[in-house]
Amino acid sequence: MPTKTFSLPTQFTGATTLHAVFARVSQQFPHNIAVTDGQTQLTYRDLNERAEKLAISLLNIGVKRDQLVGLCLECTCDLIIGILGILKAGGAYVPLDPAHPQERRKQIAQLSTMDIVVADDATAPNFEDLTVVNITAAVSVSSTLIERESGDDETSLAYVIFTSGSSGQPKGVMVEHRNIVHLFTATHDKFGFNANDVWCKFHSVAFDFSAWEIWGALLFGGSLVLVSNQTARDPQDFHDLLTREKVTVLNQTPSSFRNLITVDTTRPCDELSLRYVILGGERLDALALTPWIARHGLDSPRLINMYGITETTVHTTLKFLEPSDLMTQEFSPIGMPIPGMKIEIVDTNGQTVPRGQVGFIYVQGPGLARGYLGRSDLTHERFKYRTDRLGNWGRWYNSGDIGAEVGLDTYAYISRADCQVKVRGYRIEPSEIEACLMHHAEVQDAKVIAVNFGENDPRLVAYVVLGAVAGSRAHKTLPSELHAAAVKALPSYMVPSAYIAVDRIPTTVNGKQDNDALVTLLREKLTYPAKSEGTKSSESIEKDLHSIWASTLGLSDIDPDAEFFDLGGTSFSLTIMLQRINLKFKTDLRIDVFNKGATLSTLIKTLTSQ
Repeated sequence: MPTKTFSLPTQFTGATTLHAVFARVSQQFPHNIAVTDGQTQLTYRDLNERAEKLAISLLNIGVKRDQLVGLCLECTCDLIIGILGILKAGGAYVPLDPAHPQERRKQIAQLSTMDIVVADDATAPNFEDLTVVNITAAVSVSSTLIERESGDDETSLAYVIFTSGSSGQPKGVMVEHRNIVHLFTATHDKFGFNANDVWCKFHSVAFDFSAWEIWGALLFGGSLVLVSNQTARDPQDFHDLLTREKVTVLNQTPSSFRNLITVDTTRPCDELSLRYVILGGERLDALALTPWIARHGLDSPRLINMYGITETTVHTTLKFLEPSDLMTQEFSPIGMPIPGMKIEIVDTNGQTVPRGQVGFIYVQGPGLARGYLGRSDLTHERFKYRTDRLGNWGRWYNSGDIGAEVGLDTYAYISRADCQVKVRGYRIEPSEIEACLMHHAEVQDAKVIAVNFGENDPRLVAYVVLGAVAGSRAHKTLPSELHAAAVKALPSYMVPSAYIAVDRIPTTVNGKQDNDALVTLLREKLTYPAKSEGTKSSESIEKDLHSIWASTLGLSDIDPDAEFFDLGGTSFSLTIMLQRINLKFKTDLRIDVFNKGATLSTLIKTLTSQ
């Protein structure tokens, strides 16, 4: 771990809210570039002035302390204006990602009981039942502020982010200003973030990792580069952006970083300006970092693994990775709690277990969220008051994760304790997906599990028990119907990659769900009939392409005109597949080759025409 420590900047002295700290930063660095989206860039002064105008518009329609305000904007500078404007008005933002299905956005709006949403010309028509504040209009006109008592302080809500819920509905996690301010004041002596840093917002604003990315730049005078959805999906374009913008602080889930590692091996070793690569959001397989470390080492840039949960405000622990961390696959090294936070490993009775023993990860400290929106029962269940190992009484969060204390106040993450799974950094309750599938009239039962398709590519697979009327449709049109229903109702990271019809859900001799048997069924039944002859062409190029697609998707037969994602592929597996093709054919194809369709036919035409 670095021996150098850093003093906390003066903008945090006496400031208790995010917008108060930001206001001081905008005075210190008025001409620094605060945010850029590739088309527009705003200085701190520009960003602050535009956010003030939006705040005035919100105040004039009655926004008050802790009021939830929807935020539905694409990843442009307007998104950051929207966040700041809502906070300056005393409200809390509720992300409504335009990339999510309209049904999902409506569901979150209803669960939030919000009355107001900040949108633009493109997204406003989606919220006819709400008061829409058009951000373009709000920041382009002068408004007169009606007087009001601020009332906001460190305990005010900053945001509510909805995560997957076991009840079949997402649950909103209420995070206060003090939770996020603490995250940065507690970690600053380790990182020393400053006005020379360039961050990028890679993750969706509906994923709490984005709060770390946004405020890591804006609370210290740094520059925030917004990454478009298209660039985020293309590791080659993303690597180009990191190089071009001279990004110094990169935050990634391990899955996304593995894609970037593959691209990096083809580029000059000194091309990047990174000083930190911070990993989080999912279990780290440290061995997967080997190609990166072989080129860059562990110190330039410094590699850090951080563990946390939305309910504990993004990050709870940090671990500056060392050579010894690369020697194990049994667990993920997550290091020590950040200052102010505590972890205890407890048994099923809530009692602390001795060091080295496995148990549930409980978290305490100023990072703990207020609780779940409108779910006092669930809040009391997961945020528990208990006596710690030193006899102190306090409020703890039961993470639902399994871990162990492997050294003095040093911890390892092992797995989830319940049915919750993690895919691409998102914690997912399979029961929420199952409830969606059960709405279909012909589905009597449904189970969803995460299956590793190889190379640490976890995908969701749905197993459905159908009624007698389904008949032969079980293997024909019904999977397509279920897929369409899931796409319409769920965000993309919760949509299953495959749908397997079964007579019953297999169980073990102890009566528990037999996941091994489900995986075996997947291997036996997951095939897609071709629509036309010639899928396995005599031409070697078509044979090789078919083989690569089949192995990536786990299928024995493929329709050349079927979309990759309809065949169960994911963004991660699409990248892996393209890398295999480039290696096989010595090409340099990028994601945009699929602009006219991510199909096998597209690739065959592309390669045969070269």
